[in-house]
Amino acid sequence: MAHLSQNPADKERFVCLYPVYINSKKTLAEGRRIPTEKAVENPSCGEIRDVLTAAGMNVYVENKMHPREWNRDVQFRGRVRVQLKQADGSLCQDKFKCRKDVMVYVAEMIPKLKTRTQKSGGGDPNSQQGEGGKKKKKKK
Repeated sequence: MAHLSQNPADKERFVCLYPVYINSKKTLAEGRRIPTEKAVENPSCGEIRDVLTAAGMNVYVENKMHPREWNRDVQFRGRVRVQLKQADGSLCQDKFKCRKDVMVYVAEMIPKLKTRTQKSGGGDPNSQQGEGGKKKKKKK
């Protein structure tokens, strides 16, 4: 396929969102695209996907890296693609007129996610138990 299709409903025409765009820990030079006070600390692709899916948007995640992202960790990997327009050119949702609307909305909603509000309390005890189990095995 030599050229992109003109159909806004095609996956190639979805807008791309990298977590870097809404990361309050990044500078504008490092790829942040919204004001720091609106941005969120170290968002992940999964969180962006969860928020947009809950909002009823058509999204999918790709295993891509932002060009300015120097950290190759899995948590910084990924790109979320979001459908903004229907095949006839009309908006999927009126509240998302452009990419920036989506970025600001996602940044507002991520801190409200259960995984964020529990201050990662669910993950920590489990990992400690796992490590403890390994240590006991070593002692035997």
